[in-house]
Amino acid sequence: MKHAEQVTFGGSGLNRSAHQRADPAALAQLAQHEGARYHLLWRGKVLLQPDEARVLPHVAADHLLVKAALIPPVFLGAADDGTPHFACDISNWSPDAAELGTVGAFHDPSQQQHPDLPDGQVFCELRRMMTALNPREAELAATARALFSWHETHRFCARCGAESEMMQGGWQRTCPSCGGQHFPRTDPVVIMLITHGDSVLMGRSPGWPEGMYSLLAGFVEPGETLEAAVRREVAEEAGVPVGQVTYLASQPWPFPTSLMIGCAGEALSRDISIDPTEIEDAFWVTKSGMLQVFAGENPEIKPARTGSIAHFLIRNWLADRLD
Repeated sequence: MKHAEQVTFGGSGLNRSAHQRADPAALAQLAQHEGARYHLLWRGKVLLQPDEARVLPHVAADHLLVKAALIPPVFLGAADDGTPHFACDISNWSPDAAELGTVGAFHDPSQQQHPDLPDGQVFCELRRMMTALNPREAELAATARALFSWHETHRFCARCGAESEMMQGGWQRTCPSCGGQHFPRTDPVVIMLITHGDSVLMGRSPGWPEGMYSLLAGFVEPGETLEAAVRREVAEEAGVPVGQVTYLASQPWPFPTSLMIGCAGEALSRDISIDPTEIEDAFWVTKSGMLQVFAGENPEIKPARTGSIAHFLIRNWLADRLD
């Protein structure tokens, strides 16, 4: 797909500087670099400046919030001019209880303002602001969120159960007890643009906001190809048999640590038989019908979330840009 890397969180070409992760002296030097930028996260939310689009705020290495963090910063990489970027998790901070009602929910409109940060800089749910960031800052934010999500759930060694230690700038955990080495995981998920003629298959999961529909998706299982995963997931969720499958594009999706693998599939039948334990509803939408959805002219269906690969794939399908 010609426009594949224009998807949100993709295509910025960040220099991950992997060769410097294994060198403690080099990392220490980067951490204290005069121009080093530290991007702050709190409970999975990213420090942003909503009133200034495309801005990902940062603080310096000597900022009191960096020094007070309970988790070491993670090294994200270097900008084109060599400026090192780090991320710092300050989830040990506790704002007023009134601000916590929707934190962690599927839809979290709340914003948290830390008293030691400038006015206008607030912690936001990244999905709400992802399309406002430029590709580089979106990649930095997504990488930071995914890494801290992994560290949060992998504190203990999977081999012996002992508490492991963060190493290599946050890109590895090592067990001091058995020597086990653990690396950030990425969960592959296929998301499918299933078509039959000029129609696309749409579905919704239980618990989604009213009217929200998207492409079908599911995790790839061990011992399974992407093509097999596409056919299995569509058959399980909607009862639709799929023939030819082709790859389109991918998207890092740090909610918490997935890689969305966009594929196109040709349906062999229009008959739908949903599994209610998998999805709540599914139906076919024609191109003209989807154009109405995207234009906000359908009162019953809302388009897939802007910035998601589902929205990206459908938009390119409507514009005949999948080749």
